[in-house]
Amino acid sequence: MIWGPLIAWYLFLAGAGAGAFVTSAIIEWKYPDNRKTRLAGRIIAPVFLAIGLVLLMVDAEAGLHNPLRFFGLIMNPASVMTLGVYFICVFMPVSLIVAVLDLLKKSVPKWLVVVGVIAALAVAAYTGFLLGVVKTFPLWNNAILPILFVVSALSAGMAATNLAGLFVAREQTEQMHMVKRSHAVLAVVEIVVIATMLVIVSTGSQAGAESVAALVSGQYALPFWLGLIAFGLIIPLAIEGIGSKTKSSETPSAGSAVLSAVGEVGVLTGGFLLRLLVVLAAVPITFL
Repeated sequence: MIWGPLIAWYLFLAGAGAGAFVTSAIIEWKYPDNRKTRLAGRIIAPVFLAIGLVLLMVDAEAGLHNPLRFFGLIMNPASVMTLGVYFICVFMPVSLIVAVLDLLKKSVPKWLVVVGVIAALAVAAYTGFLLGVVKTFPLWNNAILPILFVVSALSAGMAATNLAGLFVAREQTEQMHMVKRSHAVLAVVEIVVIATMLVIVSTGSQAGAESVAALVSGQYALPFWLGLIAFGLIIPLAIEGIGSKTKSSETPSAGSAVLSAVGEVGVLTGGFLLRLLVVLAAVPITFL
């Protein structure tokens, strides 16, 4: 099985949707008055996941031609794909129920939010394990990739929620300093995890070394360094650093909101490029 760009979109949307749900839970706990941004995150979660699932079904052409094949996914609990279906079957309805209850201004049970957060983290991790089942690709089949995808999913979900929040509740969103600090920490962690994964993969096999070379100095070097590292991580991190100098008592300006929006778009762009580059740059092990 060879994955293509559509699977990158699925991995990104599923991960970002999971991250958005977790972000909305953090906002509910730390900033309960910012209902609009919290609601935005809760709506983003099932919408992103639903779009991603449609793309996955389109990518799985044989499944569309033979719909009964999808039922086989629930019959093999030892399979990563089957576990992913289980996680999604929990996360999708929970995220939908939470979003609808919040939209109708009904009380959302705390236990339901907790279940949703656990399921969201499971979905985020599953997106990393999904590629890892193809053991002939060292760039996919390594223990670091699921960690990287979880960190990236949380960061992308936070970015999507914050970006929506800048439109629906700008001042309140700009005042969520703990979320901003968490965003910066995630960017630093992601940089460290990417570097760690590339070192491990490059030293593990010839195919792994070729994959890493394609990313850092080969045909994918430009989108890797400029798109993922610079625009997706370094620039958003710098913007968060500038924003952290603003005192909590100060009213955020329109200019700071624009700067924040650029950072959030950068994170989302980097999150997608990460998955796309991991998919495209993977070189298989050849057996003689």
